[in-house]
Amino acid sequence: MRTVLRKRDISSLFRIIGAHGISQSRLGSVVGMSQARVSEIVSGSRTVTAMAVYERIAEGLGMPDPARVVFGLAPLHPAGLDHLGASGRAEVIEVYPSQSAATGEIRTRAAKASSLEVLAVRGLGIVGMNDSLLRNAVRKGKVRLRLLLLDPECPAAAHRAEEIGESTGSFTAGIRLAIARVQELSQGDNVELYLYDRLPVWRVIAIDNLLYLSAFGADWEGHSSAMYKLAPTPYGALHRGVRRHMEDLQCGARRLL
Repeated sequence: MRTVLRKRDISSLFRIIGAHGISQSRLGSVVGMSQARVSEIVSGSRTVTAMAVYERIAEGLGMPDPARVVFGLAPLHPAGLDHLGASGRAEVIEVYPSQSAATGEIRTRAAKASSLEVLAVRGLGIVGMNDSLLRNAVRKGKVRLRLLLLDPECPAAAHRAEEIGESTGSFTAGIRLAIARVQELSQGDNVELYLYDRLPVWRVIAIDNLLYLSAFGADWEGHSSAMYKLAPTPYGALHRGVRRHMEDLQCGARRLL
């Protein structure tokens, strides 16, 4: 079930529920769909991609917070972070179901920032495309960008391509496209670009002292991961550890800009 939730495989989820004696009409009534729509999803002729529908399914099924998080949704009761202690809760100041849920806030903060740091694989949706998250902020030349991308020539790139079901050629072509697009942004010394050669684990957008943290899974793209907004605190381990991880990656990375 964890794999089904992590992949957001709604067809398999509905089939599992049906195997426990729940009819398609009954299932449809609790998740706000017609029986015909449920049938299409079960058969695979229709897929679910809208975040609002994921939320409706989770609410209708009464998913507990641990299941919601695996499903890529924010917990309903953030007090579930109580085990972190007061200082830990203070550094995790918000949880988003995915990057798309934080897009507006990230763009707004980036427009007013003095520095941006990014740890990604390809980074096309962050800085590589015209409508990407941070490109406009960097293009104006008023903010410094430090970017770490996966080296397309390293073994980890082929490994990651295999994990997400892409050919190595198309996967690394995406990284090279991002590199070229970042080079177009460079205006003197406002952009630093590094290539690291380790299997990607964390995806980070740092806006001044705030970190927006996601994770890469074996079958999970970083932009679809839940995203944590972290603030520095005197005793917070996660913010401090992620910063140290980025510094260590940079020390061993190859600089292009």
